[in-house]
Amino acid sequence: MELSCKTEYALLALLELASHYQNSEPLQIRQIAACQNIPDRYLEQLLATLRRGGLVRSQRGAKGGYLLAREPWKITLLEIVNCLEGLEPKPTENHANPKTVESAVVTEIWQEVHQKANSVLQGYTLQDLAQKRDSRRQLDIMYYI
Repeated sequence: MELSCKTEYALLALLELASHYQNSEPLQIRQIAACQNIPDRYLEQLLATLRRGGLVRSQRGAKGGYLLAREPWKITLLEIVNCLEGLEPKPTENHANPKTVESAVVTEIWQEVHQKANSVLQGYTLQDLAQKRDSRRQLDIMYYI
C-alpha cells in the first residue's frame, strides 16, 4: 500500500493548519501552498474535500481562509485517509462468495491488511504528526550547531 500524492498533500496542508491552530487565524490557500510546495489549484480541491469531510472549515472575508474544524489531537490519520481515499474494503460479489479456496484465502488476508492499516492510522492524530515534525526539526537544528 502506498500513500497517494493526494493524501500526502492533504496531510502537509493539515499539518500547516495544525501549526497555526493555537492562534485561531485562518490560512489562505496561497499561504499553505507556498509553505508546503503544493499547487494552488490542487490544494483548493483538496481543502474542499476536507471541508466536506468535516476536517477543516472555511472562513470568508478579507482575513478569511481555512482552519481545522477540530483540535489536532482529535483528528486521526484514519479520518483523513478515509475522507480522501477510503480504506474500507468494498464488498463485492466475489468477496461475499469466493469461487475458490485460493480466492477465499486472498480475501481473508486482504481484509486483515485493511484492519491492521486502519488500526495504525487510528492510533495517530494530526497532533502526533506535528510533534514528530517538531522533534525532527529540533534534531536538525542540533545537528547544525
